[in-house]
Formats: sequence, structure tokens, C-alpha cells
Amino acid sequence: MGYNLKSMLTGTQTYSSAELMALEDQYGAHNYHPLPVVLSRGEGVFVWDVEGNRYYDFLSAYSAVNQGHCHPRIINALTEQAQKLTLTSRAFYNDVLGRYEKYITEYFGYDRVLPMNTGVEGGETAVKLCRKWAYEVKGVPANQAKIIFATGNFWGRTLAAISSSTDPSSTRNFGPYMPGYVLVPYNDLAALEEALQDPHVAGFMVEPIQGEAGVVVPDEGYLRKAYELCKQNNALFIADEVQTGIARTGELLCCDHHGFKPDIVILGKALSGGVLPVSAVLTSSEIMLTIHPGEHGSTYGGNPLACAVAMAALDVIRDENLSANAQRLGKIFRQRMQEDLVDKTDLITLVRGMGLLNAIVINDSETGDLGWQICLKLRDNGLLAKPTHGNIIRFAPPLVMTEEQLHECCDIIVKTVLHFTEE
Repeated sequence: MGYNLKSMLTGTQTYSSAELMALEDQYGAHNYHPLPVVLSRGEGVFVWDVEGNRYYDFLSAYSAVNQGHCHPRIINALTEQAQKLTLTSRAFYNDVLGRYEKYITEYFGYDRVLPMNTGVEGGETAVKLCRKWAYEVKGVPANQAKIIFATGNFWGRTLAAISSSTDPSSTRNFGPYMPGYVLVPYNDLAALEEALQDPHVAGFMVEPIQGEAGVVVPDEGYLRKAYELCKQNNALFIADEVQTGIARTGELLCCDHHGFKPDIVILGKALSGGVLPVSAVLTSSEIMLTIHPGEHGSTYGGNPLACAVAMAALDVIRDENLSANAQRLGKIFRQRMQEDLVDKTDLITLVRGMGLLNAIVINDSETGDLGWQICLKLRDNGLLAKPTHGNIIRFAPPLVMTEEQLHECCDIIVKTVLHFTEE
């Protein structure tokens, strides 16, 4: 397909959805399989495609857009800072980073923060901190530290991240893998307790709810007991709150539901409101100060633009009381799905989740494509979602959604799913 790049970038030439998808197919890597819809604008809970069709966004960029698309307060912070200073690297001080560090540590109740860019960089940072602490504080012999992960985890696709994965699509033909990882079943306290007996274990890194695995919620008491087991065995509890944090589950952090404070918290996604990549690792001074100059960092980590945006994004979460809204609407959503789908049809076997991080499980094998077909029909009916593991559809709208909008979306989902029971 021939095209004029300059006219395309300046907006003087328009392209259809089909043409834009063809461009990605021809010139991009084939490492994603997107739903066939091309988005060009977003505002609040809505997105529009290039033909002008409007959709409810029920994925929120995997919970990165908790505050809604293009929230004016966040965009204002972005544009104001972008006109003054965007990047200095950490070779110099800048006039925003210190204020941001004070702001975010007080906001979440931790001593110190290490700012990075992406969620997976946050995970890598936590792993390095945990190992460094093991050697310098716990006294684990050099290069013998181990970190426990739960099966079904997902925290990115770097080599360090996939080394803890049990998903063949993440690991196949990318080895050799990172040593020093121990895997135990998710939601299995006995297995965790046994693994923690090894004195070389430095910590346990876990998602409070496994998002990519299909919004898998552990048993009541699992997380609190896992934290206590880590304390008993002098190991760090690392909470991967990249997807579950920033009000998504009805509390500021998902761990807040369970009444304990993780040793290390990893944040990302909605830390910027979906405006640009921002991640953070929060912990105590004892753990953080094991890292010394030259041992970890990033050119863009802690850049002024990201710091200004993150403070505005967290202001919105607090000022608009989005945790409470997620808690309230999540209960309504699960009740609607239970009463209108699970109880009335054999096609949907389960609804699960917390706050506005939810999923329905379809009575279809993981190799089937019914989940994909349902999502295509949802798109046709004005709502965007995406299946995971074939037979699970994750629903995670922006937290700024109103109750009226939620009921309208539930109506769309119910109508769409029931369409497949009639075929």
C-alpha cells in the first residue's frame, strides 16, 4: 500500500480502519493480536474509532486508564511541564523529582521510592532490591538468593519476567532463563510455607489478584497469611500492584483489603493515568538504601514530565474518590453478571473479581474461540473488551464510570452473551 507519511502524520490525509490495520501488519512486529478496531480519540469512559464510532472502554489499557481517557487535570499537568522541562537524566537534579518523591511516599506510607518507567521495570527493580537486601542484610551467601513466585503470574515479557512464567507462549524459544527463581502454586499456603524453609529465600513476589491469568482471586486470608509466613522466615513480601493498585480493586492498594503493608510495592499503569510510562517501587529505607550509585537506574526514570503527571494522576484518584466508586460499582457489576448470566445460562460459569477488576468465565475450552467471538460482537454493540486464555473475558472500565453508564454496559454484555445462547 502506498502512502504519504508526512501527510499522514500531519493529518492532511485520512485512512480507514482497514488501511491502518494493514499498515501495522505490513511494517510492525507481529507480537500482538489486537481486536480489529482502530481507535483515534478517547475521553472519560469512551473511545472513538477513526470512522467516528463510539465505544465504552472496558479494558482501560489493562488498568492504566483508571482515571479515564485524557483526564483534563492530568493533561494539563503534562502540557504545563512539557513546556518547561521534560528530561535531565539523573546526571543532574531537577526541580520536580524531589517533590514527587516526597508526595508519593507520603501518599502510600513508605520511606522511599525508586522511580522507573514501565511496570516490568518496576518488577525488575523489586527483584534486584530483594536480592541486594538478601546479601547485605539477611546474609545470604553470594549468588545464592532465591525469590519465590506463584504459578500463573504475569509481570511482563523481559527475560527476568518470563523466567518466572508458566505460560508457554511467554517462554517458548526464549531460554536460557534467569536462575534463582522458585515457583509454587498460587493460593497454596502449604507450598509457600515449605518453600520458605530454605534460608536462601529472599522474598515472595505475588500479584494480589492475578490479572493476566484471568482475574484469579485467592481465598480469603491467603495474602495476609502469606505475608505472615514471609515475616516468620525473614523473607520480603513483594506486592506486584501494577494492575491491582491505584484504586482498581476498591482500595488504594489491593493489599489494603487484607490489612497489611507489603515490604515492597510495585506500581505502574494508572500511576500516570495512561498518559506516559511511569512506574515506581516503594519500600523502607533499610531495603532501598542497599542500592548505591551506579547499581541501578534509567535515563528516563524520575524525569520531570513523568513526576508532574504522576502527582496529578494520584491527585485525581484521591480527589474524585475513585476507590469508593470502584468498590460500589464492582459489586453492582458482579451482581448483574451473576443474576443475568451465570444464574440464567450454562454459557457463563462464573463471574469473579474485586472492585472494577472482573472477569466472566465462558463454558468453552481454552483452545476455543468463543471468547474472541463474543468480544467481536461486544465491539459491534459498542463495548470493547478482550479475552484472556481463550475462555475468560476481563472487564475493567475506567473508575470514573457512573452507575447509569455501568448498567448500560451490563445491558450490552448480557444482550451480547445471550445472543450466543440462541445460536
